[in-house]
Amino acid sequence: MTTFFSSLSGAGSVFTQGLFLSLGLIVAIGAQNAFVLRQGLRREHVGSVVLFCAVADAVLIMAGVLGMAQALADSPGIARALALAGAAFLAVYGWQALRRARNPQLLKASEGGEAFSRGAAVAQAAAFTLLNPHVYLDTVLLVGSIGAQQPAALRGWFVAGASTASLFWFGLLGFGARWLASWFARPRAWQVLDGLIGVTMWVLAALLMRHALTNI
Repeated sequence: MTTFFSSLSGAGSVFTQGLFLSLGLIVAIGAQNAFVLRQGLRREHVGSVVLFCAVADAVLIMAGVLGMAQALADSPGIARALALAGAAFLAVYGWQALRRARNPQLLKASEGGEAFSRGAAVAQAAAFTLLNPHVYLDTVLLVGSIGAQQPAALRGWFVAGASTASLFWFGLLGFGARWLASWFARPRAWQVLDGLIGVTMWVLAALLMRHALTNI
């Protein structure tokens, strides 16, 4: 029974780590978020757009975790190097978020413009998602390498946590757009959001650094 509860505790911890890592990376001002928010404001094919963005993230995250895990299984030195590189990346990403918090910007999403068919809306979402090179750095390389550091039995929980973050965020943007639009129009909102992202990234960087150094 003790082992069972210990396993649940470990799964919850890994799930939460994946959740907050993914949220920290995805919650940023960008074309994809602006497009999802725009569709939400217009109430056009919101479910299809949100579902596509969330599923695309989940597939890329899973491919990253499984692929990196396979590649790193017999290469502890490379795994450690990637963990240290990931920690450095997260530290820099956190610093950039905290710097943005000092100079907040606005997420612009116009309610006007030409209406899209469902196919055109999903195609636009695909372009914003898959043609952005940063999505592969974030999901496949960074999230994948961190997920691959987890015990094999818990990697699924990490993927679930990271994928839940994507579904939550895109759903919030799309279905909560009319409320969120006025909230995002305030610079103070982005200051708070970027501040939280910065602190979260630094905490994750410290945990990843500790993991890398304790496995030397």
